[in-house]
Formats: sequence, C-alpha cells, structure tokens
Amino acid sequence: MIYKVFLLFLIVWSAVGQEQSFDEAQLLGKKNMALEGAEYQLLSEVIQAFEKMKKAALLVGIDIKVVSGFRSYERQRAIWNRKYKANRQAGLSPEENIQKIIEYSTLPGTSRHHWGTEIDIIDGTIESQGDVLLAEKFHEGGPYEPLRIWLEENAATFGFICAYPDQLQRTGFNYEPWHYSYAPLSRPLYRAYLDIDLKRVLTDSDLEGSSYLTKHFLDRYKTSHIMGIHPALK
Repeated sequence: MIYKVFLLFLIVWSAVGQEQSFDEAQLLGKKNMALEGAEYQLLSEVIQAFEKMKKAALLVGIDIKVVSGFRSYERQRAIWNRKYKANRQAGLSPEENIQKIIEYSTLPGTSRHHWGTEIDIIDGTIESQGDVLLAEKFHEGGPYEPLRIWLEENAATFGFICAYPDQLQRTGFNYEPWHYSYAPLSRPLYRAYLDIDLKRVLTDSDLEGSSYLTKHFLDRYKTSHIMGIHPALK
C-alpha cells in the first residue's frame, strides 16, 4: 500500500510539474464545471477512473457505490445552515456551533467536493440502516469493513486516495474512510486553491454564523482543515 501511494505521488508530481491556472469561481463551487453523470456528477476523467476501480472491485463481490460527488456552493451552504440552526436550537454558542460543524463538514466555498474530483462511497451490495457515512461502519465487523480494506489495498492504483485518513499527525476534519479523491486532478486544484483569500471570498450574508468567521479563524481553518489531508494529495 505504501509503495502504491508513493508511486501515485510520483506520477501526479510529474503530471502537474507545469504551472496551471484555474477559475476561482470553479474552485469555490460557484461556477458550473464540465461535469458528467446522472445520479452523481464528476469530471469525465474521474468517472472513467472510478468505473475501472468499480469493475475491479466487482470481481471480489464489492459494488462501490457513490453516494456523493460534486456539490455546489449553494448545496454546501444549505448543509451548513441546516446544521448551524440545529446546533443553535440545541444551545451551542456560535463558536461552539462552528467548531462542531467543522468536525466533518466544510464551510461552503472550501469543500473539495466543489471540484468534481471527490467521491463519498459505500458498498452497494449491503443494505444499511440510518446514516451510512459513519467510521464505525467501515471497521471491526461493520458492513463496509471489506470495502475499506479493499480500498486501502487497491484504490491508489486507480488514482484515488483517502482524503482524510486515520493518521495521528493529521489535523482538521475527522477521519472519513468513505471520502476518496482523484489525485491526478485534485492535487493541482488544491495547490491553486491555497492562493485564495478566504476572508474575501467567504463574505456571505446568507451564511449562518458568517460574522464569526474572522480572518484569524479562517487562517487557522485553512492550515488545520483545508491542508489537513493525505500527504499524497498535496
């Protein structure tokens, strides 16, 4: 597994050696991209790579199913606002509220799902009750443990890396064994994203708690959460 990730890192590094530029609105999920797909939308190259991975997994009885792909800024804002309102009703202060949300959810405009390179996946052969995207369902006899093991051993071969792995040195979002990123495309997008001034672009009167998103907070969030990803994706 370590060798596969290292090999992928070298391939991606050589592929993006030349400087690339990206539309800021696309990086923020505010502009339509050249996406494909019906049930979920991704960039064409990502879909092609995913279909190859899916076909390989089917050979061992695992049906990799995408439950989330591209998400627009508006969709991410709706998720954020829903959680913020629920936490406020539960009695959390604005600061506690924001910290609770960013355990798993991103601020709109900062989600990797804006890029069309990210997938949240489960095993479609298994019926599961309630929230399927829980870490315990991928471990210790959980319904998706075989999927997790297969992905850890094989996903990098197809260009996919777990964005938020269970690594002690990693900061930011909690461990997400279901979230995979197509590294050949997401890595240059990530590097371009780091140049964005978050305080400037995240001024949104329709975003719950926006007045508490100070420059100091956003600088820390950028370092701990946006940059708190698998090393092979940087």
